[in-house]
Amino acid sequence: MVSSPAERVLRADVAFWAKRGGLLFKQARHAASLNQKALASVSGTSRTTLSAYEHGRKSPTLETAGRILDAAGFRLVLEPKVQFTALVRDGRTFHVPDRLPRLPVAAALRAVRLRERSYDLGDRAERRAAYALLLIEGGPEELLGHVDGVLLAELWDELELPPDIRAEWEPLVEEARHGAGVGN
Repeated sequence: MVSSPAERVLRADVAFWAKRGGLLFKQARHAASLNQKALASVSGTSRTTLSAYEHGRKSPTLETAGRILDAAGFRLVLEPKVQFTALVRDGRTFHVPDRLPRLPVAAALRAVRLRERSYDLGDRAERRAAYALLLIEGGPEELLGHVDGVLLAELWDELELPPDIRAEWEPLVEEARHGAGVGN
């Protein structure tokens, strides 16, 4: 049977999300220090079904996914997607998100390696240096992985940034400050 291009795209999308969902189950299970049998038991599913979910061979309903994640100590949450615009000024490309991302505390305050240098994001001065570097040179993945919106808003007035980059990020920071009560 011949399938249409739209059907092929839909099948590819379903396969992508099945694998991604399976990875989430596996990560949740490992974080909870559970094996498949134990997680299956506490979540009310079979080990073979959980294995099929983890390997992307089968897709659970939203209710089942929530139940499995809950049993592993996690919640299924709706989170806004952050999208970036690449801007070029004076031959330099920099990226600006449509909203400021939030990071889990451990990620926001960890040590990171950027451009052959280590930064302890738990140290205010090092976080300030890392954030300035990331806003000037960082790509979307680096920004999402290392810049926390609230911590950025709190440091904003201390960051040394080129005027064009500051101007592009300023509305996001002001919106975050207004909403979080940071600053003025």
